[in-house]
Amino acid sequence: MASTKILVLYTGGTIGMQQTASGLAPASGFEARLRSQQSLETGRQLPNWVFRELLPPLDSANMNQANWLTMAAAIRAGVEQDGCDAVLVLHGTDTLAYSAAALSFLLLGLPVPVVLTGSMRPAGAPDSDAWGNLFGAMQALHQGVAAGVHLYFNGRLMQGNRVSKLGSAVFDAFSELPRRRSAARAGAIPAELDYRQPRQPVSLAVLPLYPGIQAAQVEALLASGVRGLLLECYGSGTGPSDDAALLAALQSAHDRGVVLAAISQCPHGHVEFATYAAGSRLASTGLVSAGGMTREAALGKLFALLGAGLSQAEVESWFALDLCGENAD
Repeated sequence: MASTKILVLYTGGTIGMQQTASGLAPASGFEARLRSQQSLETGRQLPNWVFRELLPPLDSANMNQANWLTMAAAIRAGVEQDGCDAVLVLHGTDTLAYSAAALSFLLLGLPVPVVLTGSMRPAGAPDSDAWGNLFGAMQALHQGVAAGVHLYFNGRLMQGNRVSKLGSAVFDAFSELPRRRSAARAGAIPAELDYRQPRQPVSLAVLPLYPGIQAAQVEALLASGVRGLLLECYGSGTGPSDDAALLAALQSAHDRGVVLAAISQCPHGHVEFATYAAGSRLASTGLVSAGGMTREAALGKLFALLGAGLSQAEVESWFALDLCGENAD
């Protein structure tokens, strides 16, 4: 359905940055610049919009879980209090895919579309992609976008929990990775995961496996108080399965309630533990497969599930099911 009143939520990022003595830095005052530029966009059909700014504006390299929760609350307020039927989030590109993924799980059940965008060059800079991305996203919402979280960049509308940033110096910086997805779809979203339910920050860690990784290093990370670990495995979910101390460290963490999840390091990868004996041995420590989820989606999903206060068993059960298209075709 076409959107007629959009909440434009400005969080900072390159799109609104200004030059300083130490380089580009986030800046306030973007609403006036946006309205001035829109007056020049005579060839576009754009919806009405209201503007909200999260302060201080952020370089998205500084984005954290608290910011995700603040964004989710602002989006809900825009829909429920301001009567907006769509949301456009302006965000820096460094962690844009992480925020899109996290919001897709924090906003389960929200009946309106949310689109995130940003730019590789600031608005007003020569040959900038800022206005094209921003007004392109607005125009897409005006024409009609399905409910859920999306990312608009370089003329393409993409699913928010399937996207990764693949380039740092090109306008076509984001892509939906062609990872095989085969999880069963959840029959219904539990009440605990509805967008109106509160969430809390939670300590999470991401650890890539690599030749020579030591059990002591894994033990130190797991002893730091993390409640969830996303393990980036080789290929289809393998790792150093002949390292008894490393396997014991994982098993011990799982036994004391840490949620262990596995993704593939390969851009086109998919975790299927049973393919190799090495994968089966890793899985025996308590790892749950992320299937074909991206790192961004798996991390955001762990955060949303653990932050909702679910038990280890509940998190593992819901993590293995597709909730909003992140792991099923």
